[in-house]
Amino acid sequence: MSESKLIAILGGTGNLGSGLAGRWLQAGHRVIIGSRTLDKAEQAAAALTEVVKARGVSSVAVSARDNRAAAAEADIVVLTVPFAHHASTLEDVRDAVQGKILIDVTVPLVPPKVARVQLPEEGSAGQIAQQLLGENVRVVSAFQNVAAAHLQDGSELECDVLVCGDNKEARAEVIELVEAAGLRGFHAGSIANAAAVEAMTSLLIFINKQYKCHSGIKITGLEH
Repeated sequence: MSESKLIAILGGTGNLGSGLAGRWLQAGHRVIIGSRTLDKAEQAAAALTEVVKARGVSSVAVSARDNRAAAAEADIVVLTVPFAHHASTLEDVRDAVQGKILIDVTVPLVPPKVARVQLPEEGSAGQIAQQLLGENVRVVSAFQNVAAAHLQDGSELECDVLVCGDNKEARAEVIELVEAAGLRGFHAGSIANAAAVEAMTSLLIFINKQYKCHSGIKITGLEH
């Protein structure tokens, strides 16, 4: 494993955030659960500790903060909030994430028609994040096509992650975290390409409803 990172997961009380947190804790990284309210973050961190210990991990390095404090303390920040809270959360933590990598997991789903592609005028949630935070923050879009249910169960995954961002070194660092979570990560180009990845989530939601499953994507045609 690469050097242990301190990872803040904003919106970490939800299924996707807690699923990622559990896998990174299992891999030896340290995690801060962030939430708009500290008590919710503390409850989620306590529950997560029990889940990870049940997987055989004796030392679980997880703590709780409000979103702004979590972002300020961490090495890498992960945004897993619903699209309705995307812009407001980014504005709240803008100063705290300067000079850092922000992994944006958000998908612009518009209820109730979440199985229909409805991308924003800006192109994607990832592009919105880059525009709001400025060029001093390396925004990387990833994990949109992974089912939270699979992340939470802690078992082996056959699912690939497309990683988009304007900075190649930041993408590479995120791919290391993808692999730490038990998945394969692939460079997928600039943050503009996040539009295609985010749009695919709505297609997968439709497939899930149609076939009663938790589908994902897999890249084929690779020798290794």
